[in-house]
Amino acid sequence: MAGKFRSLAQRLGIVFTVALLTVATYATAQTLREGHPDTYVVKRGDTLWDIAGRFLQRPWLWPEIWQANPQIRNPHLIYPGDVISLAYLDRVQQAQVQQGPRTEAQPINAIPLADVEKFLKDLRVVDSFEQLPYVVGLEEDRLRSTQGRVAYIRGWAAATPGDRFLVVRPTVRYREIKRRGLCCNRLQSADLDFRGRRTADFGTYWSNVVFPDKGKELLGYELVRVNAGTVTRGEGTGIQASTMLLDQSEREVRIGDRLIAVDAQPYDLQFFPHPPKQQTKYGKARVLAVADALVTGGPRDVIALSVGSREGVDNGTVFSIWREGSQAVDRVEKGADRDPDTVFFENKVRLPDEFAGHVIVFRTFEKMSYGLVMDSVKPTQIGYHLKHPDATL
Repeated sequence: MAGKFRSLAQRLGIVFTVALLTVATYATAQTLREGHPDTYVVKRGDTLWDIAGRFLQRPWLWPEIWQANPQIRNPHLIYPGDVISLAYLDRVQQAQVQQGPRTEAQPINAIPLADVEKFLKDLRVVDSFEQLPYVVGLEEDRLRSTQGRVAYIRGWAAATPGDRFLVVRPTVRYREIKRRGLCCNRLQSADLDFRGRRTADFGTYWSNVVFPDKGKELLGYELVRVNAGTVTRGEGTGIQASTMLLDQSEREVRIGDRLIAVDAQPYDLQFFPHPPKQQTKYGKARVLAVADALVTGGPRDVIALSVGSREGVDNGTVFSIWREGSQAVDRVEKGADRDPDTVFFENKVRLPDEFAGHVIVFRTFEKMSYGLVMDSVKPTQIGYHLKHPDATL
């Protein structure tokens, strides 16, 4: 499987793939693939993910190899030339291996940023954005502007020529509605207009009526990167807006877009896949949205998740994605013509959750995070549950 993956990487220029991920019963002992050698010498171009994919049934548990190799002091720093032992069972070392002659000073990575960055979306979550400076007008009174044109900024009187900013757009407000006595809380998203105010959504009207505000928690406002630019002229002498030259062609800027400081490094330089550090209550960890899509996504799509650093999530966390099992009417017992609406919820049959795929978190905030769908056997949709990568139900 790893060989197929490597040939695919050569064709597409991608080292990141997780077709190796399978739904397997979680066990304390990590099983090795058949035909593995007793030792392996790390080579240039290897990644921790590649090595684990060759020899382990579940490659996201690559730390199992390093735990059986005490001569490797730091499992995040493996170098070409290092010799690792694969002769172990149930985490008990069977062979003593000396540290190999390192051929290079540069350690290998787990999943390098360069191999996945093309698929990532520069999204972020904030608690508020109204205080941010915003685009109040565009060159020649245009409705949209992009690279090579200027935008006029209000709310940043201290801006001076040479200051550089990102242009971001508030797009969605995410909330969690707490439903006491029921299985799962309700997750709610609301689209924002050009001013950042909620648009009318009659689909959530009754939820807002039934559940009071005191039972709603703001998860955050999503800001989408639109463009970037440099201030060329500040305010002064009757001019109440600063001038900024747009220098990127990512998306068109419009009135109401906001400005934030430029991130020196928005993503980690490498990702180390690992299972969640703590268990979350069923229904808490779910898919909030699919970036640049309505409700459905697939491999290499970015999805918003309803859990963040406060739930122990960090970059590299791997979840499995599950469609919630349906509540079905037992037509054998109730009758083939029985209308489902006439059967009470507690008298319906809860069907098992259905596995959809895996996702790895690449950007984490306090109450939310963003992940990249790695593999799937069916489309990922809003509302799907997130579980341990080895979950079976």
